[in-house]
Amino acid sequence: MRKHWLDNLRWVTVLLVLFYHVIYFYNNKGVFGGIGGFGPYPEFHQYQDVVMYILYPWFMPLLFLLAGVSARYALEKYDGRTWFKARTRKLLVPATIGLFVFQWIVGYFNTVVAAQGGMFEGMPGPVKYVVMAISGIGPLWFIQDLWLFSLLLLLVRRLDRKNKLYDACGKLFGGKAGIIWIVLLGGILFFAAEQLLIHHPRPDTADGLYNLYKPLFYLVPFLMGWFVFARDEVQEQLGKNWIPLLACAVVAGGVLVGTTFGQDNTSPQYLASPLNCLYGWLACLAMMAWFKARYDRTSAFAGYMSRSSFGLYILHYSVIASFGYMMKIYTALPSWAMYAILTVAVFTLTPLLYELLRRIPFVRWAVLGEKNK
Repeated sequence: MRKHWLDNLRWVTVLLVLFYHVIYFYNNKGVFGGIGGFGPYPEFHQYQDVVMYILYPWFMPLLFLLAGVSARYALEKYDGRTWFKARTRKLLVPATIGLFVFQWIVGYFNTVVAAQGGMFEGMPGPVKYVVMAISGIGPLWFIQDLWLFSLLLLLVRRLDRKNKLYDACGKLFGGKAGIIWIVLLGGILFFAAEQLLIHHPRPDTADGLYNLYKPLFYLVPFLMGWFVFARDEVQEQLGKNWIPLLACAVVAGGVLVGTTFGQDNTSPQYLASPLNCLYGWLACLAMMAWFKARYDRTSAFAGYMSRSSFGLYILHYSVIASFGYMMKIYTALPSWAMYAILTVAVFTLTPLLYELLRRIPFVRWAVLGEKNK
């Protein structure tokens, strides 16, 4: 039987990513990317930036965790070669070929400031195009990481071909005291993984890129999804404890936001802090527990969102970058109007763009990773 709560949690989390990027695009807390805020902090508090502090500690780790669970279920139905071929089409094609077909639009807005500074002067057109295409990766780092993890998973699956580790995780995390081990041991692994970031990245090196992709950190929730959270008994443990988990996550998140608002919440020092890790892990568990207990059902709308959420993730930042930049640079709209317009735009135009592109044979394959009909 299909686990609808997993589908629902995935697409809801993707929608939160869309909203996060609306706020992130205009943040003034020193978070890299976007176009900047409406004044320097702390003169301009921009309390709406609190959304970043609430969402960032957990929503991407949760997506990787859910991907690990889904990989387990998929590989119970398909052989490794068939599954990885499909993963390559779905993940690697949009993150490589798709950059040159569509994501160069994002790259244009990502490089427009550099262009104004004369970076592109004398540069041939084809070279500019390549630079913009590569700069258009944006949120697609997620699917690049995920493709790499899928490749590594084939090795992990071979090493645990008799499911000895998988079964051991079931006994530990699915027993009577399983919820305690899930919170404590899982939290320790989450905290330890965050320590693998480069805390003092060197300028003009790949350190910053590593901290953006965070491959060693995100590999941990992915493998936890594969080994731990794909088990029914573990999911039952979560569902039975959704209220205390949600309450603990809310309290931890409130303390984190109340004590750290104004800091760069994407810096390695912030992410590796015990309080951020505590909240991030509790929020991952709470969201899974809540949806397991309350939202294990579907509808026509939920079914559509489950099918289209990947495409919305792929395309949404092009809407945010273009509309967000145009409004900030070329209009005198008040900040609240920019947020409102950008929010409406990303939640309406992104689905329309998805429905358009998925109907163009080559483009649906190159940009969305979907099979040509």
